[in-house]
Amino acid sequence: MSCHLVAPLCLLSLLLPPLSPAAPISPAEPISQAYSLALYMQKNTSTLLQTYLQHQGSPFSDPGFSAPELQLSSLPPAAVPFKTWHALDDGERLNRAQGAFLALTQHLQLVGDDQSDLNPGSPILLAQLGAARLRAQGLLGNMAAIMTALGLPIPPEEDTLGLVTFGASAFERKCRGYVVTREYGHWTDRVVRDLALLKAKYPA
Repeated sequence: MSCHLVAPLCLLSLLLPPLSPAAPISPAEPISQAYSLALYMQKNTSTLLQTYLQHQGSPFSDPGFSAPELQLSSLPPAAVPFKTWHALDDGERLNRAQGAFLALTQHLQLVGDDQSDLNPGSPILLAQLGAARLRAQGLLGNMAAIMTALGLPIPPEEDTLGLVTFGASAFERKCRGYVVTREYGHWTDRVVRDLALLKAKYPA
């Protein structure tokens, strides 16, 4: 190559910015998508819970039924002191929500199976349970996209149910389903708050 061509090429290489492997993904879009889905889910959670209770008979279908003392060790409760929740950083909030909705998708599948046995003639209830599980799965995908955009590790999927008591009585299975549908609503409310904070932090 002649000398008069080498110098311009060297100068050009100095002027061009170095090529980056890939442009960083903005978290604004997946946050907005997750927030919209969570708001849509929030509109349907009370309907799911009421439909569930109506199909279980007394005492579940009695007016004003509530049993906050019922919990499942395999499902993390959504309730948390406000001060504790507010002190969590973005990664901690997303991690806890990701773990909760992973558990909820598995529990909703179990409740759907239970209700197929206990209430096989209730297509509306079975359809609502199936739709809730699909939405929870969709939200999991959206939150994974947010974590990737923020450079946060995505927790591995785990079997949150562990050993299920298949010989549980009808009443025990109804109680289990009540806790799952109730906590699905509570966790949806909580993730709406989580995502609202992120949306304000990373505006589109």
